[in-house]
Amino acid sequence: MRGDLAFAGLPGVVYTPAVGKNLPGVAFGHDWITSADRYHGTLEHLASWGIVAAAPNTETGLAPSVLTLAYDLGTTLDIIAGVRLGTGDISVHPGKLSVAGHGFGASAAVFAAAGMSAKPRAVFAAYPLVTKPSAEEPAAGLSVPGLILTDPGDPMTLRSNAVELARAWKAATLRPTSKTKAGGLVEGRRLAPVVGLPGADKGTQKIVRALMTGYLLHMLTGDRNNQDYKDFADPEVELPKAPVMDPFADDPVDLENKVVALLKP
Repeated sequence: MRGDLAFAGLPGVVYTPAVGKNLPGVAFGHDWITSADRYHGTLEHLASWGIVAAAPNTETGLAPSVLTLAYDLGTTLDIIAGVRLGTGDISVHPGKLSVAGHGFGASAAVFAAAGMSAKPRAVFAAYPLVTKPSAEEPAAGLSVPGLILTDPGDPMTLRSNAVELARAWKAATLRPTSKTKAGGLVEGRRLAPVVGLPGADKGTQKIVRALMTGYLLHMLTGDRNNQDYKDFADPEVELPKAPVMDPFADDPVDLENKVVALLKP
């Protein structure tokens, strides 16, 4: 089921299962120069697995504020956990909340988690991007568990901060995804490559949706010892197409190396 967050005064969308009480919930942040509507399939996928998924449709312009989007993610959680959804037969448990995001929204999710007085149970950051202020600063003091995804070629781009974020955030696990595109989670951008923006990639969407759903089901559904989805949150398990990456490996991703990578033919 799809609903509108505007009933509570915040532009955005919410996707829910048909029925359910005390469900887990996630607030999802969109990437730069896009909107919540570009993640219809991802949010719907989460709802199909019993997770209430909501996304604020704010900060969609050329110069968005990561702090404002982070605040809106927190407000989104307050909304879905504070009111009955649907026709009144759907509710979210206030102790089963998480924040997630893609690109710019992934970094906003880190800010959101750090700024919440009642911490979420988990954070999912898909291909986070450099922001100002830097998400590494709040991540350094964040004890909430997190899963960070990075594209194998993406760490060497100037816009990615996935490795740097994982170095600062001790409770997070970093996983590179194979045969994916960092911007490919966005849906429906057929002409995006023409103007230099990343286009949709179904392979990326499939992998990210599976990783996010499995991770959140384990972290939010109460039983941390449940074996069904435990591997998604285990930093020692090498998942198919998403092994564990050591952010402190011998191949440091610093500014100098990123510049050198850009100069290679």
